Amino acid sequence: MKSFATVGLACATALVSVLIGSYTFKTRARANDLVNVTGLAKKDFVSDLVVWKGHFVRRDPSLKAASEGLRRDLDAVKKFCAAKGVKPEEPVFAPVEIEQEFDEKTDSAGRMVRTPKGFLLTQRMEIESQDVDRIEVFSREVTSLIDAGIEFYSAPPEYYYTKLGELKLEMIAAATRDGRTRAERIVEAAGGHLGALHYSNLGVFQITQPNSSAEFSWSGAYDTRSKRKTASVTIKLQFGLR
Repeated sequence: MKSFATVGLACATALVSVLIGSYTFKTRARANDLVNVTGLAKKDFVSDLVVWKGHFVRRDPSLKAASEGLRRDLDAVKKFCAAKGVKPEEPVFAPVEIEQEFDEKTDSAGRMVRTPKGFLLTQRMEIESQDVDRIEVFSREVTSLIDAGIEFYSAPPEYYYTKLGELKLEMIAAATRDGRTRAERIVEAAGGHLGALHYSNLGVFQITQPNSSAEFSWSGAYDTRSKRKTASVTIKLQFGLR
């Protein structure tokens, strides 16, 4: 016949097992009382800063002649800029790049022979301005310098936005509100009540062309080709239930 001590120990063990099982069940249930959503925010805006780059070159067998020709071209470019409403302080001219050019051919022994041909001088220039429309027009007209005998090359304007920090904060807040609204609708549709925010993880901030089909990049995209842009950001949110 079992002793009272043995029976008591068995009862106590059973009680502990029930309590542990009950605690485990409740803990597991609480862990499942979560809802995960992704909030999204998008905003169209117009760039307020433009950067334009161009360069012109002179080629000549004589370095002196090439230098003198480039100097005349520089004077002509400055006059053209002034005539188009570009302020004297806006164009930034880099130091002249000098490169010696060679003719290459193979001699009778099959060896490559390089013969000096002349010099290539390059003058690069850049304009950065918040007067976006004016510089945009200038960038389309500057190639008319070719008609004046100047070998000129113009790059497409690059468009930026100077208030990106403020825009990003505004959009993070909007994405968070969007995520909370999504969570509330999911929970209310299931007859529950949304609880406190448990976790958040900010996604990638992207700037693309409007209505662009470009895929999002993990490192973030920043389109500079279009004056009009679309910014987008996502944020992952996890809420509890109550």
